[in-house]
Amino acid sequence: MNTLIKEEMTLAYLEDDLILRRSTPEDAQALAELNAKLQSDDGPHLPDKKVAAWVRDLLEKPHPTFGAGDFTVVEERHSGRIVSSMNLISQTWSYGGIRFGVGRPELVCTLPEYRQRGLVRAQFEVVHRWSAERGEAVQAITGIPYYYRQFGYEMAMDVDTGRFGYKMHVPNLENGQKEPYTIRPAEEADLAFIADLYEESCRRSLVSCVRDEVDWKYELSGKNPANVNRLEWRMIETAGGKVVGYLAHPFFNGPKGADLVAWAYEIVQGYSWAEITPTVIRYLATTGESYAKQAGKVFDSFGFWLGRQHPVYEVLNERAPRLRRPYSWYVRVPDLPGFIRLILPVLEERLSESAYAGHTGELKLTFYRSGLRLDFERGRLVDVKAWKPEPHGHSGDVAFPNLTFLQLLFGYRSLDELAYAFPDCWWEQDDAYGLVKALFPKQASHVWGVT
Repeated sequence: MNTLIKEEMTLAYLEDDLILRRSTPEDAQALAELNAKLQSDDGPHLPDKKVAAWVRDLLEKPHPTFGAGDFTVVEERHSGRIVSSMNLISQTWSYGGIRFGVGRPELVCTLPEYRQRGLVRAQFEVVHRWSAERGEAVQAITGIPYYYRQFGYEMAMDVDTGRFGYKMHVPNLENGQKEPYTIRPAEEADLAFIADLYEESCRRSLVSCVRDEVDWKYELSGKNPANVNRLEWRMIETAGGKVVGYLAHPFFNGPKGADLVAWAYEIVQGYSWAEITPTVIRYLATTGESYAKQAGKVFDSFGFWLGRQHPVYEVLNERAPRLRRPYSWYVRVPDLPGFIRLILPVLEERLSESAYAGHTGELKLTFYRSGLRLDFERGRLVDVKAWKPEPHGHSGDVAFPNLTFLQLLFGYRSLDELAYAFPDCWWEQDDAYGLVKALFPKQASHVWGVT
């Protein structure tokens, strides 16, 4: 890379002859190779070409929310070798219908010999600053257990959960029976239908990802065929050619090469999930068999990764008996009072439908080292501000250790569940308990974020 350009992109000079800088398109090959090795499920000796394709897409192809300078890069000054990196993918999410900006850090990796030197922390400081400059209220990331708690994140929403069935559960067509529905590749002309049905499906979820026309075009045709995040989009039609739903799944089987799962599946209201789903299962089984054969594997299962709650599960009691245990999004909310003010209409609507409609008073939430004070007047939340609890006794009305309040805020756990798991989660009075239960009920989310 040109020395002058490198100096212009430098963000910090670190110890051990390292520099922290922004990426450029010239980094595509090196970053693709680094991430393909370190992000591979099979270990660095078997680099994941699909991850490499994702990295190259981000740096070399037009992306709705990502630019070629949105990676942070740590490199050796003397050799130019990249030893650590991450990036920030901006997007818009919705909380109960209220939109807000989200910064998604991704592709976090460091060479083994450079770990435990604070390189990831230094990059998070930069990425969090970028996200704040973009006006994003929340940062969210998926990743290995515990790790991102070190940087101000809390596990607070489900991810990668659903149900599985095996080959024995695939419904067979009766002799002479024709497939009642057909499944074909989606085309650009189908995107308006997909977008409308997707938006309708998001109403089932407390938090969801908002997608516009540019996002949908990128999802359908903007990614490299080998990009690990690319999905195969399919349209579901009646025998007469009427489009009644859509389906999306990866272009490869799961990590062991034995299963194929639907990451998206929706049908138009008024059509039967029980009637259409057998066709979808047979399609997943046939396609999964084909993928497995190409990979030299043996296909054994199909699945639906559609969150904790989805209409299809109601018709899969015996056909998909295996439950996939939910993993979790890590979530960071740097300005908690500001986010509470942002979602105020949702909170006031919940209050108006509860036993505390018309409530006047205050509610102090303690996080032990910090807290929030919420002031209510005749059912309106008139003020939300930071509050400093006293460092002794039971200061406040309801207590949440560390960042556990985020689990409540995003509907991941109920107040009773948190109190069961954490002895230092408590409340003083019935009104405090009732108010918190009314304001922050448990509610499922299924967020398919932009990548």
